[in-house]
Amino acid sequence: MAGLALFAGVLVASAQPRPDEPRGPGGRNGEKMGKQYAAPAGDGQSPGANQVSIVVEGGFRVIRANGLPDHAPGQFPNRGNPNVIAAQKYNYRIPLQPKENPQFTPVRMHPFGVALNGVVFDPGAAEWWQMDPRSGWTLDPISGSQKLGIDRHNAHVQPSGAYHYHALPTGLIERLTGGKEKIAQVGWAADGFPIYGPWGYSEAKSTNSALKRLKSSYRLREGTRASGPGGKFDGSYVEDFQYVNRAGDLDEANGRFGATPEFPQGTYYYVLTDDFPFIPRQYKGTPDSSFFRHGPPPMRFGAGDVGFRGGPGSKGPPPGKDGR
Repeated sequence: MAGLALFAGVLVASAQPRPDEPRGPGGRNGEKMGKQYAAPAGDGQSPGANQVSIVVEGGFRVIRANGLPDHAPGQFPNRGNPNVIAAQKYNYRIPLQPKENPQFTPVRMHPFGVALNGVVFDPGAAEWWQMDPRSGWTLDPISGSQKLGIDRHNAHVQPSGAYHYHALPTGLIERLTGGKEKIAQVGWAADGFPIYGPWGYSEAKSTNSALKRLKSSYRLREGTRASGPGGKFDGSYVEDFQYVNRAGDLDEANGRFGATPEFPQGTYYYVLTDDFPFIPRQYKGTPDSSFFRHGPPPMRFGAGDVGFRGGPGSKGPPPGKDGR
């Protein structure tokens, strides 16, 4: 954890009401008003110093953190996110010897993993078409037009005050790489495998190969949605995307087996990418239960992310050519 600076400050923002939800096909006015819900361009302040410890206890890597970033967050509350940043009490266990499973395990509504600075990676947002988590259409906070108050670090705040990343943690990556093209481990997934991004070796198993910015293998579906919000597949919803084998550098879980500076002999690792899914939505291994939420039922639009656990009862869109 050497080199990760602490940031302290005082939160001075006051609560701001979110505007009424526009109505129309596809959710808020056809999902065409996203810019109105983006975070202000400038940085805000954190309510305290970043605190994180990573220690080995038994067969686990244990991460304890207060969830406050080691960089200046965006301005919260903001028009797209009404919540105030607050310190958390994280205590996550990560297997030291992760095992690959024959099938991928989907990420439900809980953190995918945790960054080296103690901020969680939480790809999903509890925002759905017509405010219904059973609709099968989940708004994406990054690719969608509704930005949900995301700051320049691709993060925003839950009602609990938890600051969390939905895509590349730009401030953390800048600290780890010095702004250079460099392979950098940014965190650990709940199943024990490391998380990198966005750079990797062009030849996965060769540390002597050139660096490249790795790409996911997910692509927008062609045509229009046959159900739910209707309209063209434009990335507003998670279900607008499908995995296309070998279309990019990574597998369905946005990962691959290869060499890294920390694992020169090779390991399975995940990659945070510029393109969907940004943060993986599936696990190669088995996530530890310390990452699971047991929170309240789903909440309506405007509440931000909540502790909805999802589940097999949720119906998705019609299967695509890839069998999804």
